[in-house]
Amino acid sequence: MKLIVKVFPEITIKSRPVRMRFIRQLAKNIRAVLRDLDPAVVVNGVWDNLELETRVSDPKLLKEMTERLSCMPGIAHFLQVDEYPLGDFDDILAKCMLHYGDALAGKIFSVRCKRAGKHPFSSMDVESYVGSQLRRQCGAAGISLKEPQIEVRIEIRDQRLFVIHSQHDSIGGYPLGSLEQTLVLMSGGFDSTVAAYQIMRRGLMSHFCFFNLGGRAHELGVMEVAHFIWKKYGSSQRVLFVSVPFEEVLGEILGKVDNSHMGVILKRMMLRAASNIADRLQIDALVTGEAISQVSSQTLPNLSVIDCVTEKLVLRPLIASHKQDIIDQANEIGTADFARHMPEYCGVISVNPKTAAKRGRVEHEEKAFDMAVLERAIENARLVPIDRVIDELGQDIQIEEVGEALAGQIIIDIRHPDEAEDDPLDVAGIEVQTMPFYAVNARFKELDSTRQYLLYCDKGVMSRLHAHHLLSEGHANVRVYRPS
Repeated sequence: MKLIVKVFPEITIKSRPVRMRFIRQLAKNIRAVLRDLDPAVVVNGVWDNLELETRVSDPKLLKEMTERLSCMPGIAHFLQVDEYPLGDFDDILAKCMLHYGDALAGKIFSVRCKRAGKHPFSSMDVESYVGSQLRRQCGAAGISLKEPQIEVRIEIRDQRLFVIHSQHDSIGGYPLGSLEQTLVLMSGGFDSTVAAYQIMRRGLMSHFCFFNLGGRAHELGVMEVAHFIWKKYGSSQRVLFVSVPFEEVLGEILGKVDNSHMGVILKRMMLRAASNIADRLQIDALVTGEAISQVSSQTLPNLSVIDCVTEKLVLRPLIASHKQDIIDQANEIGTADFARHMPEYCGVISVNPKTAAKRGRVEHEEKAFDMAVLERAIENARLVPIDRVIDELGQDIQIEEVGEALAGQIIIDIRHPDEAEDDPLDVAGIEVQTMPFYAVNARFKELDSTRQYLLYCDKGVMSRLHAHHLLSEGHANVRVYRPS
C-alpha cells in the first residue's frame, strides 16, 4: 500500500529550514508510531508531503495504520494511491479506467487533477481529455464539477502518476517534538483532557501532572485517561505521568485557611508544585483546563492571584470556550466517557467562595499554612513513563485469577469499546457482558450482588487494577479471568 501524506497547511508557509525540520520530525513520528505494525515501513519526505510505503496486506493491520495516522499531529490528510510512471494522455486514461471504469456506468462524475513539476500540458488539459473519454467509454450519465456522485482523482508529480482511491482526514497541527514541552495539570474531567489534546495537536509535547486529593480510584481513572490520550494522539514521543500526593496539603488547607479562600489557595499550591516539577524537567510552560468564570476560582481576579505564585507561562487553551463546546470536543476525541465516569474525590468545598480574591488577603491566609507539607508532597511525587504507567500500577497487586469460567459466572469484558467490537470475546456456555474499564467503578454496584463476576482484558493489568479496587470497596464477588 502506498500513501501520500499531506502536511498541515501552516507548515507550508514556514521558512525553508523550519519547514524541512517540521517535515523531518513528522516522518520520524510516523515511523515511530507504525513500527510495531510494520518494522520495514518506508517514509520519504518531499517539499510539501510525505510518501509512505508498506508491504503489510492484512486488512486489520492496514485499518490500524489508518486509524493511527488519522490521529497524528502534523497531518492534514492522507491519500491511498496507486503509483505508475507518467505516460501520455491515453495511458493516463487507461489507468483511470482500470480503477474507476466499472463504477462510472450511469453515474455523474468529475475528474480532478493536481500537478507538480514541468509539463507541456496543464491540469485542466488532463481533466478535459480524461473526463470526455471516460464519459464516452464507460457509459456515465454526465459530468458535474459541483455535485458529482463520483470523483476521479489523480495527481501528477514530475514523471509519476498517482491514481487516488480514498482520502482520510487527520487532526492537523504541528508534529510532536517540533516545538517545546509542557506540563499539563490533569484532573481527568472534560476540561483538562480537552486542553491536553489541543496542546498536543499544536505540536507541544505534553507531560501529565495529577494532584491526588485522596482517592485511589480517582488516581487510577486519571492514569487511564492520560494513557488513552497519549496512546491515541501522542505515542510518537515518550512523556511522563507525574502523580503528586496532595491529601496532606488538602488537610492543611481545610484546617488553617478561611473557607472562602480555600479554592484559590489550593490552586496556588498546585501551581507551586507543578512549577517545581517543571523546573526539574526543564519545562517552561504549564497547561490547565480553566475557562473564564466556569467556577468561582476561574474569574479573572482569581486567576491573576493564582498565577502570581509562578514565573512559568500558564497556558489555558480553553479560556474562552463554552462548557458545551468542551464537552462536544471531548466526545469527538474519545475522552468524554472517561470524564463522565471519573470517580469523585473529596475536594475543597467553600460555602461562599470568593470570586474576586485580593492578593494581600490570600497571602495573609497562607501564612498559617505549613509549607513543609507542600515540600513533602513534591518530594514524594512519582514520575513514571506514560507507556509504563498502567503496567507499573498493577505490578504489586495480587488478585485471584481463574483460567476457566464456571457455569453461572459472568465474564465482564472491560476493554475499550473499539477493542471489544473488533475482537469480541466468546466463551462457550458463559455469559459475557461488556462494561468499559472507565465505567466499572460507577456501574458495578448496579449488578446482581448474588452473582460471581470475572473481569477480562487483553493483558490482565486493567482487570487486576479494577478488581483490586472493587474488592477494597467491599465487593467480594469479583475475580480476574485469564484464559490459558
